[in-house]
Amino acid sequence: MTDASIVTQLPLWTFPFLPRQSREKSTDLHTLWQFPDRLSACITDSPTIRRCVDLLGPLDWAHFPERNLQRNWGRVAMPFAALAAAELIRLNEGIHSMGRLYTFLLEDPGFIPLLGFPLQLDPGSRLGFNALASLPTERHLTYLLRRMPNRALQFLLADSVKLILTELAAQRVPSVDCVSLDTKHFLAWVQENNPKAYVKDRYDKTRQPKGDPDCRLGCNRRHNRVAPSATLTRNPVSPSTCRVGEYYWGYGSGVVVAKVPDWGEFVIAELTQPFDAWYVYAHFYRENDPDSGFAAVPFVHKGRGQTDPHKFAPDGTPLCAASLPMPLRFTFIDRITCLVEHERGKYVCPLQFPTRAQRACPVHHRNSQSGGCTVMMPTSMGARIRCTLDRHSDLYKQVYRQRTAVERINSQTVALGIERPHLRNGAAIANKNTLIYLLINLRFLQRLRQRLREAD
Repeated sequence: MTDASIVTQLPLWTFPFLPRQSREKSTDLHTLWQFPDRLSACITDSPTIRRCVDLLGPLDWAHFPERNLQRNWGRVAMPFAALAAAELIRLNEGIHSMGRLYTFLLEDPGFIPLLGFPLQLDPGSRLGFNALASLPTERHLTYLLRRMPNRALQFLLADSVKLILTELAAQRVPSVDCVSLDTKHFLAWVQENNPKAYVKDRYDKTRQPKGDPDCRLGCNRRHNRVAPSATLTRNPVSPSTCRVGEYYWGYGSGVVVAKVPDWGEFVIAELTQPFDAWYVYAHFYRENDPDSGFAAVPFVHKGRGQTDPHKFAPDGTPLCAASLPMPLRFTFIDRITCLVEHERGKYVCPLQFPTRAQRACPVHHRNSQSGGCTVMMPTSMGARIRCTLDRHSDLYKQVYRQRTAVERINSQTVALGIERPHLRNGAAIANKNTLIYLLINLRFLQRLRQRLREAD
């Protein structure tokens, strides 16, 4: 019988360090938070452990979607819940690396059984277990962060939102009716992002960096400023090529934030994808109640030559430059150039289709002799709302001002190290981002409960 199997069979109350618990199932963090009398003196005497228990305890750890821990021929697998809790502690305590987290847990070994790491027995130790043998190595902790499914962490994030909404309802705070969305860009840990390192074809999107197989090339800022080597009299260049930008290899984390007036902001959801798209507008549109809500998103010029939003006829058909309705020539399902599969349609010049008209284009458009104007766009109502939304109305301006809630959340994520993740895998980075947003929610929940105690 292996040492690991002995750990699973002996009751935890045999260790003098641990609280007295049931023989059938070890107590999770949430239960210990609800019943602090079960905590041993070694835990209650540590202010750091008590602070972390108060922070993580409200989450529903008992229903965490854990993997099968009894595998590998009877050996106990490392719980993902233990790693998630350890990572939250690392972020909250300002520990900047997995190696320092490993040292932190060894110096305060009360965390090891509290977080749920499988214990290796040592009757000769005052703790009742071998802390060094029970704690996974720094490398294995990083491996677990890469292997943990993000849906498990999304369960904790959703549970934190439920806890916050319950707390707000208990304090009779008005329900949240407006959310803000934004994308936070951050850099990958690759030499291509280091300007002091020599890299051939640094910004060639076809040459994937060896340090991170999942990052992508993106543009952080872009403007039409002329390059320093080009002037009107020396080395003249075409205005269409005078686009200068700040490029990088990295990721983008999209976040949905709700603002509670006079209380603060919290995170509702997070996902890595852009949000200025037709399906965002379509999500808030209700055909039976057009005034039920809308997405206050600034108009972004997309495509070469597009300077103003498209105009539409009352029936939703786009208008050409001469203000004539453009007929739909064909539709197709776009599965390649988008994140969300959707139907797109090609609208063409009404003087060319379905029959060629005898009269010329009223505005003498430059494409009138080569097939006329064409527009390729989604057929969804969201594509029309994106262009027809009144961005000068007082209601739009009032809603759009609440975007500062996302900016304040982004400031907190920067302080927690989201911009420079020292990780080389997209799955690990996504898990770390979810944990960062989860920690922000837990801190917000603590402020809510602290304010309620002060009011009592």
